[in-house]
Amino acid sequence: MAAINRRYETAQSYQDQDDDNNAAHQSLPPPKPIESHSVLKRLQTELMALMMSGDSGISAFPEEGNIFYWKGTISGSKDTVFEGTEYRLSLAFPNEYPFKPPKVKFETSCFHPNVDILGNICLDILQDKWTSAYDVRTVLLSIQSLLGEPNISSPLNNQAAQLWSNQKEYRKMVEKLYKAPTA
Repeated sequence: MAAINRRYETAQSYQDQDDDNNAAHQSLPPPKPIESHSVLKRLQTELMALMMSGDSGISAFPEEGNIFYWKGTISGSKDTVFEGTEYRLSLAFPNEYPFKPPKVKFETSCFHPNVDILGNICLDILQDKWTSAYDVRTVLLSIQSLLGEPNISSPLNNQAAQLWSNQKEYRKMVEKLYKAPTA
């Protein structure tokens, strides 16, 4: 029981930290004790698995003091118009995680058929195709794959979808709009 109380207190301390007015962060209600324990344990396990995976071009870590809110990066895959780019993401985990998907958004501007101007992503596993078998690694790899293989039939950005067929012009647009993240 003492271990459960310590874990609950740890999870609660994550929630008590200042949320620095982040909208995705603010939308999460305070966790319930049992949910906090299981979500905390799951997120800690996923963090370790991601760190040990050795996957190139993806990373994510909890924000200091809040295991329910992560910052991630993905790099554009080789031989795609996004090669050489790196994008920052935010991941906000609901209390019902892993039974409900995280809210994932691009923080870096991303000109892509399945990403809107606000950074919202149209990806089925972040919506109706989500299952609790997915994890942070799966989400990041799926978004990285989506960069090079968009779903043109379900665009959030019509201009990007229309330009996609001309990869040379599309690459020029990506280079024009892409802003490398700063430290």
